[in-house]
Amino acid sequence: MANGKRRLIQSLELRHGIRLLNTVVFLTAAALLPGCGTNVETYIGEDTQNVVLRTVSMAGGSASGAGVYEEIRLEFMAENPHIYIEDETRTSDEQWKNEVVTDFSVGNEPDVLQFFTDATANQIVAMDKFVTVEEIRQVYPEYAADTYDWALAQAANQDGVSRAVPTTGFWEGLYVNRELFERCNVPLPYDWDSLLHAVSVFRENDIVPISCALANVPHYWLEHFLLYTSGKEGYLNPGAAAPKDWVRGLALFQVLREAGAFPEDTDSITNEYAGELFVNKKAAMLLEGSWYFPSVTDTENTLVIPFPGVPDQKAEPGTMIGGITSGFYITRRAWNDLHKRDAAVKYVMAHTRRDAVQRYYEAGGGSLVAAADVRALKSRSPLAECAARYVENAPEKLLPTDSRMEPEAYRTLIAGISEVSAGGSGEELLERVFAAASGKGG
Repeated sequence: MANGKRRLIQSLELRHGIRLLNTVVFLTAAALLPGCGTNVETYIGEDTQNVVLRTVSMAGGSASGAGVYEEIRLEFMAENPHIYIEDETRTSDEQWKNEVVTDFSVGNEPDVLQFFTDATANQIVAMDKFVTVEEIRQVYPEYAADTYDWALAQAANQDGVSRAVPTTGFWEGLYVNRELFERCNVPLPYDWDSLLHAVSVFRENDIVPISCALANVPHYWLEHFLLYTSGKEGYLNPGAAAPKDWVRGLALFQVLREAGAFPEDTDSITNEYAGELFVNKKAAMLLEGSWYFPSVTDTENTLVIPFPGVPDQKAEPGTMIGGITSGFYITRRAWNDLHKRDAAVKYVMAHTRRDAVQRYYEAGGGSLVAAADVRALKSRSPLAECAARYVENAPEKLLPTDSRMEPEAYRTLIAGISEVSAGGSGEELLERVFAAASGKGG
């Protein structure tokens, strides 16, 4: 971080820290005086527009937009010194998703939330604690003005109502360490047989073929196995019982494990550690998303290629998991507070206007699906060029399973992958999953 940016952060923290301290002192003193309550709105009203906006975002860890998110947050406070953004940024893993839902259920929701818009959000949407885009536009006609209509529609919740404003979409693909492939004289995998060949050669050379944390985040392999064994229709509409193609897809975890594809400690490592194995060139392949992009340090020798495929696959080669499934929400807690309302609208617009989307797009190497009109990058790294070609050439882009499946059923599914890979029954796992989806099981 440059010295100027560091001084800006320190200055903002000091400035807003003093303001918050003064507010606390005032409220504490007021509480001790006879007849005085601790109504924050009264204090804010007397001091023009001083506002503390509580926000929760998913731009943590190695997410491609993490740095951009924090820069915009700091810039926003510099431009609006009367607003302090009390932000909690986390990596959007299963634990975080559950914690967000819990906060809403106990009345501890934030003012602004960056979160998923698919089935993951169903429980919160049912609580009616989000303000719709239409309702906001009735008061602020310019809200989400730079956002494409199709992007708003794709980011709508499952009931078809737009509540969140997106910035960029995502893709999932196979990251490969080209150096390791060249060193071991292994062709890049383009189908299942060439993938198994690569696994065999890398294992013989004491290189982890595929970095994956099966007990932590097996999602990406799961999605592609289900898609490629079932085809588009079977993947999107599996029916009310465990489909045979899904069982066949889950069985591939055991095939790869027995072939020595995964790290020896695949059942105990975290997804973050799996990513480190790859970026440190101790693993040859990593199936990940566009959010992993900034973690790659060697952009000259790292490529992104389509999923190689599976035996007797039903999906068209190159079919990609991707789309827009997240955005910025404003909660009714903020909307019903006339002082916070304006601050919340301004803050969401700061992240979703065209120039901000451009920054998120660039942070993803110029390969992300942008929700607003952005300029193509004049020069891109080999990794970015490869990723962009992959996205552009994909015959179809489909949203992942968790965008359609109820969270409890999806948690049941991913929690059983490690067991299935070690020889457990995929059919029995899917029976539990579909029972959970229908409300007949856990």
